[in-house]
Amino acid sequence: MSNNTNIKGPEKDETVSVWNDKINMRVRIAGSGPALIYFHPAAGLYWDEFLDRLAQDYTVYAPEVPGTTPGDPYSIHKVDSYTDLLLMYEELVRKLDLTGAIAVGQSMGGMIACDLASYFPTLFSRLIGLAPCGLWRDDAAPGLADLYAAAPDKIPGFLFKDPSLPGAQAMFTPPENPADIPMFVAQSVWNLGCAGKFLWPFPDTGLRSRLHRITIPALILWGREDRVMPSVYAEDFGSGISNCQVRVYEDCGHILQMEKLDDALADVRNFIS
Repeated sequence: MSNNTNIKGPEKDETVSVWNDKINMRVRIAGSGPALIYFHPAAGLYWDEFLDRLAQDYTVYAPEVPGTTPGDPYSIHKVDSYTDLLLMYEELVRKLDLTGAIAVGQSMGGMIACDLASYFPTLFSRLIGLAPCGLWRDDAAPGLADLYAAAPDKIPGFLFKDPSLPGAQAMFTPPENPADIPMFVAQSVWNLGCAGKFLWPFPDTGLRSRLHRITIPALILWGREDRVMPSVYAEDFGSGISNCQVRVYEDCGHILQMEKLDDALADVRNFIS
């Protein structure tokens, strides 16, 4: 949950047993209305104002990547491959009876959502990618390796065009209780390590060759100054998916739903409606 006290955050949790009951995936839930599934980025699930405001009109389901749920770090060792991870998510969607929901994914979560839509064309009704990973170009290499190697104080500059924004500051602010800070730091590092199992050394599992299999309407949003996934990849997703809208926000970095909150919400809502 967010450290920002202005964020309402999840209202309840549900745990779903998947992969022959070997893994318990926690799903954080808030809101009411049509189902919307949010796939979080590599740093783990951070419940921000974007999710809070979506929960005003939709029931937001936010599953956590195995290993990133506090108290259950070693479940990531039971995920042998990226393909297995996708199958776990598909099983979770079926068990929650969410087939036909709207899918929204940010960064690594966008890659997962796009791949699920390519492998299972009827799993979702709409697909929204917020600067998704998953593609590679030699002329515009993703900055994930630099992000992983960066000193902690440099990470906000990779994710945000303006890391001084209140939302960006809240995202990296440790707990007020000093006793909680070591666990906060350890969890943050562990989350990136879990994601690195599927992103390192580069986030390319062949998604480019599968984009044509995505047949549902798709919306791709990007920040022009994205240092993690250069904005030229927006064109690749737009040309690879047959029914796809693309918008690139100026003066914006990787976490576009925080830097361009109102624009992103308006585009998402218009697209869904």
